[in-house]
Amino acid sequence: MRHQQRRFTQQLLAGCAMLGLAAVATLPATAATAADQALSQAVRADYQANLSALFDDFHRHPELSGQETRTAARMAAELKALGYKVTEGVGGTGVVAVLENGPGTTVMIRADMDGLPIQERSGASNPSTYKQVDRDGVEQYVMHACGHDTHITALIGTARQMAARKANWSGTLVLIAQPAEERVEGARAMIADGLFTRFPKPEYAIGFHVASGLPAGTVWVPPSVAYSSADSVDIKVRGIGGHGASPQSTVDPVTVASYIVTNLQTLRSREVDPLQGAVVTVGSIHGGTKHNIIPEEVNLQLTVRSDSYEVRDILLDGIDRIARNTALALNVPEDKLPVVVRSPTESTPPAVNHSETALRMRSAIAGQLGDERVLDITRQGMGAEDFAFYAAPEHGIKAVIFAVGGLPEDLKDTPPPHHSPLFRIDPESSIIAGVEATVAAAEDLFSSGH
Repeated sequence: MRHQQRRFTQQLLAGCAMLGLAAVATLPATAATAADQALSQAVRADYQANLSALFDDFHRHPELSGQETRTAARMAAELKALGYKVTEGVGGTGVVAVLENGPGTTVMIRADMDGLPIQERSGASNPSTYKQVDRDGVEQYVMHACGHDTHITALIGTARQMAARKANWSGTLVLIAQPAEERVEGARAMIADGLFTRFPKPEYAIGFHVASGLPAGTVWVPPSVAYSSADSVDIKVRGIGGHGASPQSTVDPVTVASYIVTNLQTLRSREVDPLQGAVVTVGSIHGGTKHNIIPEEVNLQLTVRSDSYEVRDILLDGIDRIARNTALALNVPEDKLPVVVRSPTESTPPAVNHSETALRMRSAIAGQLGDERVLDITRQGMGAEDFAFYAAPEHGIKAVIFAVGGLPEDLKDTPPPHHSPLFRIDPESSIIAGVEATVAAAEDLFSSGH
């Protein structure tokens, strides 16, 4: 037993290191409630009979963001066959399925369905060799390198169990297959297309993301911040070009850009509470053509991350201020001050879980899976997820996104990172755990009424 516990701890530590998480403890050994063995047996039987083949199909045929036509059609067909009222083409290729089951609250369950432009080298027995022409007209290999095939397979498994277990809950269930999460566009597009007006607006919104670095079949429910905000910002630094041997006749944008890059670091070090998450990274800097030519412009590309709406505003507004005032201090003319552009699409707020609902879900999931499979870890990375749009304060929805471990036993010493051609998870353990956890959480939320 001690050997098993030690091996589990080693897996957990390795997995957390890849995810930017710190393992601190596992929960107490006693489950909150007795597990529903009928649910466990039904999910496992469904995996063998249906979900395994469905996952294989999704994994072999991934599609790029906003182009998930085949995937969406398969999702719609599966959900219609289960008796759901299905609407296609929401926010592009999004699918919405509704199941009404008497009076009560409304719960929405979300799964994202897009892949990535990566050629798979995972060593899986069913690798993707699929190609697709992207938005720029370039043919790309496509791979489910972030586990979205797991999410949509588990959504069908959840749909089947919720339909079969209608005697256990009352209310309205809304399921969504969301496009374009990898471009953080899909959630916003579905909301703009009437997700909360054309369909029953949920009191609760839940979903999970598979984690390639957490032990397969484990679950982590973040009590508050689950993902950081992410904003892509471009800065065009302009100047007056000329000969490199006569800098006095120019205003050098390379020098201006260098000072801007340096000064931006004061946002994190001097304007944000040191206990708050904040990142300003300049990931790209391009300018000039030759050794002895001072160029007319330099272009910077930034990624900006934060864990709160307030810090996000401090960082974004600070970038505008620092770019402008640094240029003024270095004698850039008013008509050539830097142009700062925030991407209107590559942008998402932080995903902050509704704490009370997260605690309820954690308890319900622990009751089904056992407390030893519900992890207690500290989040340290600053990845982003557009599930954040469902949790945005203006919608008034109690939203929670959780993680389901998918680390295969043979990769426990070298957990593959997400967005890597080597990415691979254990589909059976992660899908079964994802369905059980989601059904347990949803039924508990329905039990509260409205």
